[in-house]
Amino acid sequence: MKAIEKGFHVPLMVRGDIDGFIGLFVDNLVNLLLITGLCLSLGMSAELVFGRILPGTALSVLAGNVFYAWQARRLASRERRTDVTALPYGINTVSLFAYFSFIIAPVYLQTKDADLAWKVGVAACLVSGIFEGLGAFVGERLRRITPRAALLSTLAGIAIAFIALNHVFPLWEKPLIAFVPLAFILIEYFSHAKLPFGIPAGLYALTFGGVIAWSTGVMDGGALARSLEGVAVYVPSPAVAELVQGFGDILPYLGIAIPMGILSFFGTLQNIESAAAAGDEFPATPALAMNGIGTMVGALFGSPFPTTVYIGHPGWKALGARSGYSVINGAVMTVICMTGLIGVIASLVPLEAGYPILLWIGIVITAQAFQSTPREHAPAVALGLLPAIALWGLSLLRQYVNAGGSRPASEVDTLIATALPHLKGIIAFAEGPLLSAMFLTAVGVYLIENNFLKAFYWTLPLVVCAWFGLIHSPAVGFGMAGWVPAGYGMFALVVLATHFHMAQKNSGT
Repeated sequence: MKAIEKGFHVPLMVRGDIDGFIGLFVDNLVNLLLITGLCLSLGMSAELVFGRILPGTALSVLAGNVFYAWQARRLASRERRTDVTALPYGINTVSLFAYFSFIIAPVYLQTKDADLAWKVGVAACLVSGIFEGLGAFVGERLRRITPRAALLSTLAGIAIAFIALNHVFPLWEKPLIAFVPLAFILIEYFSHAKLPFGIPAGLYALTFGGVIAWSTGVMDGGALARSLEGVAVYVPSPAVAELVQGFGDILPYLGIAIPMGILSFFGTLQNIESAAAAGDEFPATPALAMNGIGTMVGALFGSPFPTTVYIGHPGWKALGARSGYSVINGAVMTVICMTGLIGVIASLVPLEAGYPILLWIGIVITAQAFQSTPREHAPAVALGLLPAIALWGLSLLRQYVNAGGSRPASEVDTLIATALPHLKGIIAFAEGPLLSAMFLTAVGVYLIENNFLKAFYWTLPLVVCAWFGLIHSPAVGFGMAGWVPAGYGMFALVVLATHFHMAQKNSGT
């Protein structure tokens, strides 16, 4: 209202919000499908999954989407701009797999009690949200002292591996369905050419992808009919009593919940910096606080899966999305989660029709890491890509070795190290990429600038995090990363010695 009185109006929605919504929706839809499939396969009842978990997830997603849309509109009004894009927000994919694989599934395997596994997961989710929110009090300071290259290269590694590559292979698996949507996306966003009738490329992609899939018999009418049977109204209900019960068995899993909350905080901090590099500088404290609050809202209503600010703000901004796409996503996700419509949607439109948008977003984020940092920092940015790419490769190896799903994680890693001894180091290097990439890149930046003392300072978190198992270790705990902390310590001493050598050399001249 205030902006209108001053003669400036921020539109509620623009054309690019449609494409932005489609990209964010596809990402969240995939996560909803994963949640549904994993929980049902574990033995959780349909009533629990559709009646408690998904409605709780809906509230957490809606709360964050509405807040970040409001934050974007506030920034737009203050700076009198109409090109501000809301931070993308949704289910945390990394935490989804971590919580299911390392908390929910182990509890179930030990107790054969699916309800208890859910309760412990919900309690762990609340703990994670608390630690995410606590980061709001230190986030702005950390952002000021961390080189931009260190924040952006971390996201670029995740983007090129887990967004771009993960969603490019299915396109070549089903080229008849996927290549027409791919053409629409690349034409509009690489060339900036406007498509006929002013229709966004994302809508063309989903429409033509769906039509081709149905006309070629890829989509199954029987599956659509079966999905309609599960449509009903599911109202969220508080899970406070279940939270209390879950806390009774949570102690062994705090080593997962706390680090995941800390990692989510760092990830959000990196995404805020990514948005600033794209021209939208949001205050870090409220953005970080909401990240934790959204996760806690979900836990209080039965969701064991944290939410987070997504990487990809530059991609959504390049799509022309502003604040409307966030609100639409929150509203649509709420309807889907509270009505059982997720199965209907999955049986109507092939995901391959929406994957080209995610491919584009991954490409844009990776390009930004090089374009929005000083040119001389490019080698440090390239260094920061490696941990995430390594984790992506390691995840493929683990899936291949454990195709039957019966081997414990330690045995899988042992088999990989035995079969590929020249790649044994990937098991250590790939773990904890969000933190290791940021710290390694910061070291690289200051080495490039010949600031050896600051480079030394950034080696210290590498030593500490490796010692506690937060990086380079599949499990959190003292000394879990083997000799890696000692190696980092020796690396740090060499950097520090170089600092003193150069200081003495310069003083002598």
